Amino acid sequence: MELIKEIWISASRNKLRTALTGFAVAWGIFMLIFLLGAGNGLINAQMRQMNQRVANSMQVFGGETSKPYNGLKEGRGITLRDKDITTSRNSFRDIIDGVGGEIQQTAQTVSYGQNYISPNVRGVAPEYLQIEKYELLHGRFINQLDMRDGRKVMVISRKMARELTANYASLLGKYVKMNNLAFKVVGIYKEDESNQQSIGFVPYTTFKTIYGRGDQVGSIIFSFHGITDLASSEAFEKNYREKINRNHDAAPDDQSAIYLWNRYSQRLQMEIGMSVIRTALWVIGLLTLLSGIVGISNIMLITVKERTHEFGIRKAIGAKPLSILKLIITESIIITSFFGYIGMVIGVIANEWMDATIGHKTMDTGMFEVSMFLNPTVGLDVCIEATVVMILAGTIAGIIPAWKAAKIRPIQALMSN
Repeated sequence: MELIKEIWISASRNKLRTALTGFAVAWGIFMLIFLLGAGNGLINAQMRQMNQRVANSMQVFGGETSKPYNGLKEGRGITLRDKDITTSRNSFRDIIDGVGGEIQQTAQTVSYGQNYISPNVRGVAPEYLQIEKYELLHGRFINQLDMRDGRKVMVISRKMARELTANYASLLGKYVKMNNLAFKVVGIYKEDESNQQSIGFVPYTTFKTIYGRGDQVGSIIFSFHGITDLASSEAFEKNYREKINRNHDAAPDDQSAIYLWNRYSQRLQMEIGMSVIRTALWVIGLLTLLSGIVGISNIMLITVKERTHEFGIRKAIGAKPLSILKLIITESIIITSFFGYIGMVIGVIANEWMDATIGHKTMDTGMFEVSMFLNPTVGLDVCIEATVVMILAGTIAGIIPAWKAAKIRPIQALMSN
């Protein structure tokens, strides 16, 4: 207790010095936690978007030719056909798993009793659910029997069901009308909160029959395996593009004829970018932490110099060098621990504030509402580790001047004032 009282008296006499020391420590830890939290918020938001779909998947859209080929001019619009699905399935059996077509009609009127909604309706194959990761709350998704028999069945979102009837789960097994045709609701899924509008799903074959699309395909979607890096992914893209382009008399290397959304390559590139962001944030945070360490080291040197006369008196009346060493190191540890804890708490509060404000805001892209921040926090282990590092640094910073003070002769210390 006597030691604590001495430290308190010393800190009280030198309020400015103590405050500057504490600020350097608290600021270093606060900035490290705040920067890492902000970086994690950005990264978590991107990861959430990527995890909504299977990473090793690809979606193919028709485009427009950018160069002449086989006597045909550039600028031709490319519409995907059923033969492109067959090519995807047969030419890449060793890589592609499930493959299916997708086609969409916007703003269709779906009614139940007196209530009606105007969702987008999408014709899909059963493989769609394996890639897009929708969570079914009730019932089932489109299956192969629906496809084979051209059944008029529909899978709707919970949001759509709630707009049609108060007890949304009761809609399962009931019939809704779309374009004066009755569709049986066979499944209700949990809507994607980042999507502005829910989607109704019907069998791909049924959709094409109703809307007279013939062999047209809106897009092709499939998952694949055996690709482990960016180079092999790009090689697969090149090979796939050549095969599909030939189906449409487009140059094999024409990258505008079809658009490939390769989610695996996108994920790899995103992970590289996130790794760079993490490294940059850690470097900036550690440099800020280092500034705190330098600050406390300088202040401890000044502290010892200012108190040299005091240490001389202590040694003259019988104080052991070890007691002086103990006093300075303990003071350094207490100040660093106290203000380090304050910096940690403020950093955690700042991250929680970001989570409560920015973390709930979205950006409207026109089709989706994308979360820019998600859970911008730092693990407790990082907070504790940063505080421990600062405490150790404060201890080391106090050892050198403390050792010099403990070795000084009393007569020299008394004459130094």
